[in-house]
Amino acid sequence: MNDKDLAAFTALADPAVYVVTVAAYGQRAGCLVGFASQCSLSPVRFSVWLSKANHTYRLALAADTLTVHQLPRNRLDLAERFGSACSAETDKFDGLAWSEGAEGAIVLTDALAWFTGRVHDRYDGGDHVAFVLDPIAAHTKASVDERDGRAVLTLYDAGDISAGHPA
Repeated sequence: MNDKDLAAFTALADPAVYVVTVAAYGQRAGCLVGFASQCSLSPVRFSVWLSKANHTYRLALAADTLTVHQLPRNRLDLAERFGSACSAETDKFDGLAWSEGAEGAIVLTDALAWFTGRVHDRYDGGDHVAFVLDPIAAHTKASVDERDGRAVLTLYDAGDISAGHPA
């Protein structure tokens, strides 16, 4: 198989990217995620895939909940902050507006939309692990009809961000 062909296939979809935040062991972390999707209608479930090389992944293993944020297209700075630095080495939340949500969740104030989900299960997919979430709280700042000027940040938008995994 040609990796370029698969890359071209996935580029056509241009899915949203997400910032996933977690709190565990008295620490907080967050990372940029490119692999995520609703995965069940009844019950409603959503999966996010976290890299095993990521500090956020290690905290998520101990967490009961994760919060998944959609960013507005004009907040590439947030994607860069959560995608290019390592939570083990820097406080990604320093100077950011955030609040505590359901069950101690970390909610980014500048997100276009977010939900907090209780971890239902985990599935190893190779270098990433899927965290299947049962949503318990959510908020959206714009309806689908209003989002034309506030479209979500996508994988294409964030394509130049180099991952900030620990050394």
